Amino acid sequence: MTTPDHDRAVTDPIGLATDLIMRVEKELGPETIRAVVTTVGGGRAKSRMLAAALARRPAVLNDGRSPAPRAVGDLLIALRMAGAQATSSPVCAECGKHLRTLQRRGQDWYCGVCGPTAFEPCAGCGNTRRVSTRDRAGRARCVRCRDIDGREPVAVIHGVIAGLDPHADLDVVADVVRRSAQRPANQQKIAWALEADSSLLTGNGHLAPFPVILRLIDRLIDAGVAGITRPACPRCHRTVRISKPLDGQRVCRNCIAKSRIEECSRCGTRREPATRDDHGRPLCPNCLANDPANLETCISCGRRKVVSTRTPNGPLCPSCPSLRTTTCSICRQEKPCGISRTTGRPWCPDCQRRSAPCSACGNAAPIVSGTLDQPVCAACTPSEIWHICPTCTDPDYPHPGQCARCLINRRLNELLGPPSEVLHPGLEALRNNIATTEHPITARRWLNKPSVSPVLADLAAGRRALTHEALDELPDSPPLAHLRQVLVSVGALPQRDEYMARLERLLTGLLTSRQDPEHRKILHRYAIWHLVRRLRRRNAGKPLTPQQFISARQRTRAAIAFLSWLAAAELTLETCQQADLERWLTDDSATHRYHAGHFIRWARTNKLTAVHVPAIRWNGPTQPLDDEHRWHIARRLLHDDALKPEDRLAGLLLLLYIQGPAAISRLTTEDVEVGAQEVRLHLGQAPIHLPEPVAALARHVAANRKGHATIGALAPSPWLFPGGQPGRPISTTQLTNRLNQLGIRPNQDRSTALFQLATELPAALLARTLGLHIDVAVAWQRLSAGDWAAYAADVSQRGTS
Repeated sequence: MTTPDHDRAVTDPIGLATDLIMRVEKELGPETIRAVVTTVGGGRAKSRMLAAALARRPAVLNDGRSPAPRAVGDLLIALRMAGAQATSSPVCAECGKHLRTLQRRGQDWYCGVCGPTAFEPCAGCGNTRRVSTRDRAGRARCVRCRDIDGREPVAVIHGVIAGLDPHADLDVVADVVRRSAQRPANQQKIAWALEADSSLLTGNGHLAPFPVILRLIDRLIDAGVAGITRPACPRCHRTVRISKPLDGQRVCRNCIAKSRIEECSRCGTRREPATRDDHGRPLCPNCLANDPANLETCISCGRRKVVSTRTPNGPLCPSCPSLRTTTCSICRQEKPCGISRTTGRPWCPDCQRRSAPCSACGNAAPIVSGTLDQPVCAACTPSEIWHICPTCTDPDYPHPGQCARCLINRRLNELLGPPSEVLHPGLEALRNNIATTEHPITARRWLNKPSVSPVLADLAAGRRALTHEALDELPDSPPLAHLRQVLVSVGALPQRDEYMARLERLLTGLLTSRQDPEHRKILHRYAIWHLVRRLRRRNAGKPLTPQQFISARQRTRAAIAFLSWLAAAELTLETCQQADLERWLTDDSATHRYHAGHFIRWARTNKLTAVHVPAIRWNGPTQPLDDEHRWHIARRLLHDDALKPEDRLAGLLLLLYIQGPAAISRLTTEDVEVGAQEVRLHLGQAPIHLPEPVAALARHVAANRKGHATIGALAPSPWLFPGGQPGRPISTTQLTNRLNQLGIRPNQDRSTALFQLATELPAALLARTLGLHIDVAVAWQRLSAGDWAAYAADVSQRGTS
């Protein structure tokens, strides 16, 4: 497969497969072929695999021979059923027979006679023959030596159930059995299993040898049969659906996911892999969704983003609601349309993908405005969209305005009332900011959110005070957090340490919910007087970071989980023995085990318990250090002008200057000194001189920084990387996702860079210039066996030359 075909198999698998088939098949039209490929291809992963298999070996369309994936065989059968003549049907790998249905062994296809059925010695006659069935002991039986019980399976099953519920009706049980297992052979297996162990029906269903027994249990309970107990998951002890086999038991989907946890090769999080990359390394669901190859063009806003919803017309991103049927401003047809971010008018998905020579400049480009007869490209489309609004051009026009700004003003009047001196000055400032925002369509969508509009109406009417404390009474949610930050940005609310306030509210709620006064006292000492007090002392007036908030929350919940387990086991911190603690730490159903060590060590230090959990010492990076990959990405960021400058600078700060996403996100414009000849960056106590082209990137980002905040951004942001909330930097999670899209694995690549720098520079210099703690720098120095003498000799030679 050529490189262009490989790239197209990822970006346009349906189109590539359709083109490959059209080269062979002349009887079917392109629309019919595309419909067949779309039906067989299914989801994104399967369609890519199908296109890649056809691109590797297009001859399979002519000869129909395996090896090939199952999807290719299904495609050949579907094409033949659609009327294809030149395309071959699948061919049996052994006898060469053309197939209408197929069986598969690995990548090979077989007919029913040559199929993948195994040959084993028969337990009845001893001859090695094709396995037809298996007896109750699991031994192979040929077609002539079936294990015939002689009893009716339904009667046997009813007899077992009657031992639990003497009033169980035979007809009801027979109906449930037949709905659970239609084939007599499966009914026989159920009878044998229940006869061997009737406790499968009374709570031990997780030991069922066949999943059909679990379906039988559910339907018996629904039918009202008494004495039947729905089984719980043997690991987490929840009564949920269990069907996945694990270590000889059937467990729930969550426990299966926990058993498959691996470290994502890109972001470093420990989750069940969603897929694997070309090198077999695991990728978590977030990295899979945010992979540049998996982004698609939203049919509403036209941006390449993560797909949130798939509609019959195409994908929608998380920011765009479902499309409304209206008249397209370009083709004038009634279709589901999105709203153009350039013109503010509806346009259908077909027109969003349409290209034509521009009627104004003559260049062939995507259509943005105009009509089909007079198309206009983006460069020739006027940016102002409200100049044709009847309300704006004629103030006495009796009908409501149609442009986004008039609709915003109307919505503001509905929520806040008409402009007046009675309105709170902070809300008046908010009104002016929203009414004059640069992106009126986005602002209107925000005003229409059900979590925002009632709060604004209550604030304007005086039903809720305009204070942080009044907003704290509402349920915590991302829209409320954004509204609070907007009110802070326009001056309606004072600044405060938001994460510290959230932590205090969380801890207050957790402590109040504890019924045991002794536990509440211990948790108050640990959470308030240890965790929070230490955070305040460490930050010295600086606001809490998201990572500090998450760490304190995890440790508090781990302490609660351990104390709850002690209470359930009728133990206390004082009476708990080391064997009891180890029993809890090895229990798969226990939660927060990995974060409870900090609380237990604190309790031991304060003489509350005698048990101990040693702290995990860092002995170096656990992931492989790939310096070649690091420099490959760095060279691309240095020279690829197609990438966003802010993404390039953030990636280079991580790859070359060992700054993590959390540290990069909190850089301010004061940390960048832009001079006439040089650019200096403050990462530690001493600034570093940035070489070109990194210095040019820093100048550009510092001069042109712009966040995604639509409302409340009154002044240039002090942050080097502004975020989506006014006055706040980009979140660590969002920055990590953007770095992942560049192929950067923050934890692994930062460790690689730090290891390399520690071999070349003294620990003191690393700490002073790059902002590392001296202990961390020394630890890396020892790990890398860096040579300080070589650095000193190099510096001395520079001084004498």
